[in-house]
Amino acid sequence: MSSWSHSTSAQSPHDRKEPVVYVVDDDESMRLALGGLLRSVGLRVETFESSQDFLDFPKCDAPSCLILDVRLRGESGLAFQEQIAKCGVRMPIVFMTGHGDIAMTVKAMKAGAVDFFAKPFRDQDMLDAVANALARDGERLAAEQSSAALRAAYASLTPREREVMGFVVAGLMNKQIASEMNLSEITVKIHRGQVMKKMAARSVADLVRKSESLGVNPPPQKSS
Repeated sequence: MSSWSHSTSAQSPHDRKEPVVYVVDDDESMRLALGGLLRSVGLRVETFESSQDFLDFPKCDAPSCLILDVRLRGESGLAFQEQIAKCGVRMPIVFMTGHGDIAMTVKAMKAGAVDFFAKPFRDQDMLDAVANALARDGERLAAEQSSAALRAAYASLTPREREVMGFVVAGLMNKQIASEMNLSEITVKIHRGQVMKKMAARSVADLVRKSESLGVNPPPQKSS
């Protein structure tokens, strides 16, 4: 039997979108206790004896958090916190330790941990911390997905549509844009309609907001 346990399913982890809590602790009794606690409230849990087992496990694209022991066998949980940040793993971390001190807590929180518990801790406190961490990660994922969709929409615009969009967000009317681009007003109107449709913009104000999110600057104008 493997030295660490995780939930099993015929479905690939990448296909599952329900929240997941990862637990890394070299104490088997703590892994079992935390796994039972979290599953009792309907959460999916994956438990690991070492940080390497956690790194090797395929992560799913769903709200997640990591419950991490500060002192793992042969390594530091705080050092591992730095390592996974460099690897691009951005899920919130809840630390726990049987040997914590104020300096350790401060270091962990400054590095982005959402909570820090000394063992033994109250079950409800851990559940509350996990709920908060999962909600925070859900918000992060939603923001990233929204940003990715916005970039994809902008990428779908033709060069001319991007130019029209730049003039629209600069506040120019169709007639002014036509003059700037040496196009007919009806052609500008068609391009503008395509821009609004592709960018899923409800109004010019909405298009301006999206343009600002993308960091798109209006093109230079020939006339002031």
